[in-house]
Amino acid sequence: MLGAFAAFTLAAGLLTITPGLDTAIVMRAAANGPRAGALAAVGVIAGLFVWGAAAAFGLGALVSASRVAYAALTWAGAAYLVFVGVKLIARPRAAFAVGTDGGGMLRRGFLTNVLNPKIGVFYATFLPQFVPAGTPVAAFCLALAGIHVALTVIWFAALIGLAAPLGAWLRRPAVVRTLDRTTGGVFVAFGLKLALRP
Repeated sequence: MLGAFAAFTLAAGLLTITPGLDTAIVMRAAANGPRAGALAAVGVIAGLFVWGAAAAFGLGALVSASRVAYAALTWAGAAYLVFVGVKLIARPRAAFAVGTDGGGMLRRGFLTNVLNPKIGVFYATFLPQFVPAGTPVAAFCLALAGIHVALTVIWFAALIGLAAPLGAWLRRPAVVRTLDRTTGGVFVAFGLKLALRP
């Protein structure tokens, strides 16, 4: 059992530090200040808990097995990402409203994660590989999801810590506009990738 935990921790750690959509949204939020970054991170982590529980209790398996369910979730996630991305590109801000967008950051972090079907498929297909024979699958999968969440917390804390010393530079109007447009472009790219995936 300890070997399974160790193997999963190594594999999940490598996947956690691979740049992706969750990292992009937390970094952008962290430019708004540590509190905003932390709230976005909490939103993403809440999404991970949803997917982890879904995988543990069978919903993740349903999504990965049902083309209709997967397609519906994919299109919902793609539409949300493209909507947010286009909005950021078309109307980038000139300044961050420090401390005023907490609920928005929390909600955006959550929706970005929970509407990404790749996370559900990842949990549904990846977690069971580390469940030892004779172990209660749901409980063990929840434990593995908990490890992934813990790794994500550590990674996000490091990202937010790096963003804080650069706060003054990140709040310059030109930098804010560039960050918004860049993040918007990333969101649109991820959305289109999800929508156009065969």
